[in-house]
Amino acid sequence: METDRAGQTLTAAEIFDLVREDLRSVEKAIDIEAVASVETVTTIGKYLQQSGGKRLRPALLLLCARFSGGGGQTAIQLGAVVEMIHAATLVHDDVIDVAQTRRGRPSANVQWGNHTCVLAGDWLYMQAFHVALRERNFHVLDLLIGLTQMMVEGELIQLDRIGRIDISEADCMELVDRKTACLFTACARLGAVAAGSASAAEDKLGEFAWNLGMAFQLIDDLLDFVSQEDTLGKPVGGDLKEGKVTLPLVYALEKASAEERGLVEAVLRDRDYSTASFADIYAMVERHGGVQRTRERAQNFTDRARQIVAEFPESPYQRALFTLTDLVTERDR
Repeated sequence: METDRAGQTLTAAEIFDLVREDLRSVEKAIDIEAVASVETVTTIGKYLQQSGGKRLRPALLLLCARFSGGGGQTAIQLGAVVEMIHAATLVHDDVIDVAQTRRGRPSANVQWGNHTCVLAGDWLYMQAFHVALRERNFHVLDLLIGLTQMMVEGELIQLDRIGRIDISEADCMELVDRKTACLFTACARLGAVAAGSASAAEDKLGEFAWNLGMAFQLIDDLLDFVSQEDTLGKPVGGDLKEGKVTLPLVYALEKASAEERGLVEAVLRDRDYSTASFADIYAMVERHGGVQRTRERAQNFTDRARQIVAEFPESPYQRALFTLTDLVTERDR
């Protein structure tokens, strides 16, 4: 719970209550739109929808639409679009990462195999664009095409860096931008578009959401080190095991000894913790300030997001956006 600048408070439940009915309508829209002529695709879509996601992205879109004074059915349809795109990225990510779990359950690729899941993800992408096309709004399509290209490029860049220890802070920030922040930005902009906002207001909401998304992903990278598996819904230490060097480890490696770097290189090489234990890696990251510095970096983005929201006219939706920044940085999953 966070006290805003007017002294009033909002909880996570109160934030989502503001758009709860709209979120229910988004769920119904996904139920309808994610039905394919091939039953397996429909089954995978429903499996993902029922996996307990927080629906943060459509909620952000709906809050931005309401904040901007409108939204209606257009916002609901676009909320379904961004959630379907997000689901498609998760399916493809799990295939690329050879993931075993997602949100505490077997990942889709474990259940149905890589070939089927790649095609199901493709279908979800195309269906999302099919739904968006009904709005007959070129700006909406521009935002979604740019978003998709950014995320695909991010995956390609990440693949090129898999297994490498020579990753810089700038490298990490580029991936955070392309894989997460750009989707948050698109959600906010689409909410503004659904409400018919002027371009300046859309830009401002986009800037707010970009900072929110950067903070969200940095906390996600941090939780891979500090969370518990039953809380996170996937194995801790999974990023490094998959060959990914994220910001907490980048910061720690700046001060690491040759022996400590050798432990990290062993995990990157072996893709497991048989030579170096996760406990040893985590202790090294904590000892050299990787956890604290990443948390501070995320807080910087959060602070900037709050500064932007504080410039908006006060309303229940402005207060919700203001409080949303703390929910991102204080979450445990």
